[in-house]
This record gives sequence, structure tokens and C-alpha cells, in this order.
Amino acid sequence: MRPVYGGIDFGTSNSTVGVIENGRPRLVPLEGEQVTLPSAVFFNYEDNGTYLGRQAIGQYTDAVEGRLMRALKSVLGSSLVHEKTRLKARSIAFTDIIGIFLGHLKEKLETHAGEAVDTVVLGRPVQFVDDDAAADADAQAELEKAARRQGFQHIDFQFEPIAAALDYEQSVTREELALIVDMGGGTSDFSIVRVSPERAASSDRKEDILANNGIHIGGTDFDRLASLAHVMPELGYLTPTKDGKRNLPAGYFVDLATWQRINLLYTPKAKTDLRQMRYEAARPDLVDRLMDVVEHRYGHALAGLVERAKIALTDQEQASVAIDLTDARFRAGITRDGLEETIRGEVDRVAATVAQTIADAGLKPEDITAAFLTGGSTAIPLARRTILSLVPEAAVVEGDVFGSVGLGLALDARRKFG
Repeated sequence: MRPVYGGIDFGTSNSTVGVIENGRPRLVPLEGEQVTLPSAVFFNYEDNGTYLGRQAIGQYTDAVEGRLMRALKSVLGSSLVHEKTRLKARSIAFTDIIGIFLGHLKEKLETHAGEAVDTVVLGRPVQFVDDDAAADADAQAELEKAARRQGFQHIDFQFEPIAAALDYEQSVTREELALIVDMGGGTSDFSIVRVSPERAASSDRKEDILANNGIHIGGTDFDRLASLAHVMPELGYLTPTKDGKRNLPAGYFVDLATWQRINLLYTPKAKTDLRQMRYEAARPDLVDRLMDVVEHRYGHALAGLVERAKIALTDQEQASVAIDLTDARFRAGITRDGLEETIRGEVDRVAATVAQTIADAGLKPEDITAAFLTGGSTAIPLARRTILSLVPEAAVVEGDVFGSVGLGLALDARRKFG
């Protein structure tokens, strides 16, 4: 009997699960009819329950007492991966939280399939960690261990842009030399792939993959930079001490602006440090705002407001982040020009990675006939303009922003296990 298999795209911001049905890839409903699941886990301190996805975010925004974890994928390859976080009277490893989320995806896959599933292709970025092969290998190994603990026995990996290329190939009518652009929440990944209806039938595609590259820059990095530049100054970031000799320490502001580090502020030591910071501050009123955000455990909500403002600037010229807490009442405006100036350096690094990918393939930019875009960050106007300017002859093809990788992973699972 052939195994039942699936493809799991465990994303920094959103996740999907792909299967093959009637010979075609499709995405499994993960939350009601929704085929995407926000990569979020909420530990409810009131009923001791664990909630995922939109439910997790909803409980947090409804001010239920508990702990929200987001951007869990960003922990892989970082110093946090082997650490534990405190949940009331117990501690839990970050890898175990990732396991909880993967286990939920496995359960949804099995419910959809109507039987147990122990075979899967997991998506992975081209680089979990930039320029560190050992850390990158460790990140994949930790993800594999988390999946095995949930009952997956036969596990393979595929680069996310290659998976997106397999999805794109389902719609092509002639041979294309395609640049696959997958800009997600945590990484930006690129591949140069020859695709065609004839090549799609081949079981060995190694010669069709001309180059792979990636960089650890994605939507959450743009959120962090936007928060630091346009919101954190309202909480005291970059303001001086009252003796005028230095600025306030930046560490806790950076933590508050970084999805996967926000919970580090909710410790007794952090609260003690913030009280000392307030005592030293030339503007203690601004630090009062910071302390109020921490006291109300409003960090993830604030990060969410910054993210929404960033998304709004895709179609608008200006947006704002408004906070209304006891001591933290302010509105921070962000313009599209201001955001672009803030993230330009990171976008330039992404563009340099695209240019290197084309060079690694032994091609000239004008050789690329199609640019296939997937991942939410491809909607950011500056990123989109900058990348597409590098391939002037390419036809622009819009993929399923959140689903292309999951669909492609299902196709890859069929090729490997079907």
C-alpha cells in the first residue's frame, strides 16, 4: 500500500498543509474553511488551554491572561532554539512549542485524509541562518526532531522557492527560465528553475535547478525596523539619560520591536531594569509609556499594529499606529516614503542576493523570462520594484501569496513518496 503523504509549509507568519487529490495539489482547511493558519500559539492561564492560529491571536487581543508566541520559525537557528520559556509554574522548550504547532497541522492533515499520516515533505528556507552552515544544519535538525516527536516517520525537506516553482509549473504552457521569488515573514528565498509542461513529468529535476540562494530578511524584519524608527521613539528609544552623557539602553526597545523576543520583557528582571531606566531618563514620561505597554503585556498587539500599518502602506501613502493604554496614549504616523527609507538597506541586501542568484546560474538578467512572486512581503512596493528592476525582460506572474509553497510541497511529496 502506498503511504498517505502531505506537504507542510511551516511559515514564520502563516502555515499551510498541501495534499494531492484527484491528481492535483490542494490545501487542507486548517481553521474553519481557512487554508492558512497564523503561526501563533497562545497558552491561556485562565483555563490552562492551548490555542492556535486565529484563536490564539483573538484570545490575546481580548486581553485573556496568558502567553502568546509568534514567529516561532525565527527561533530555529537562533540562540533561543535550545532555551526554555516560562509558562506560569512550568518551563517549556521553544522546540516543544514548535512541536505543538506541527502536531496540530498533522492532526488537521489526518482528519482531512481520514487516516494516519506519517510521511511528509517539510518546507525550509534556502538558509535558516546566513553564512553559517553548522547553524543552518542544526536548525533543520531541530525542525526534523520536532516533527518526529509528533509521529512523522518519513520526512524529507524541500527548499521553499523550489516548492513554489513546482506549483508555478502547473500553469506554464511552454518552457520558461523562471526566477522564483519567495519573500515571507522570516526569509527571502530565490531560485532559478527551468520549467515546462514536459519537465513537470520528470522525476529527477536536479539539472533544471540552476541556482538557489536566500537571506534571512523578511516581513518581520521590516516590522522591526518600522517599529524602531517610527514607534519606539514614542516610548523613549534614542532619548538621552538625564545627565546627557548617553542614550537609554537600546536592548529592551529592540526586544519589544522583534516578534520572537517580545516575551523576554515579561520577566521580573526586565521590569526591574525598566524602573532603573526610568530613573535615569531625561524623559521619564516616555519610559512610563514603555512600562505601561509591558505591564499590560501589550507587546504583540503593538507589533501587530505596526505590521498592519506596513501592510496598509502597500496601497496608501500614510498610516498610523495608535495606542490607548493607561499611561501610553499616543499616535505614531508612518508614511510610505518614511517606511521605504527605513527598510531600504535591507531591501538592497535582498536585491544583491537576487543578483547573486542570477550570476550563480551563469545567466544574464535579460535571460530570465518569468518572475514568479509568492510570499506576503512581495507586496511591499519598494521590494517589488527593486527586485523586478533586476529582470527587465521577465513576465511577472503572481502566485498564491500564502499557498504556493504548500501546494508545491504536496507535489514534491508525490514525486518522492507517491
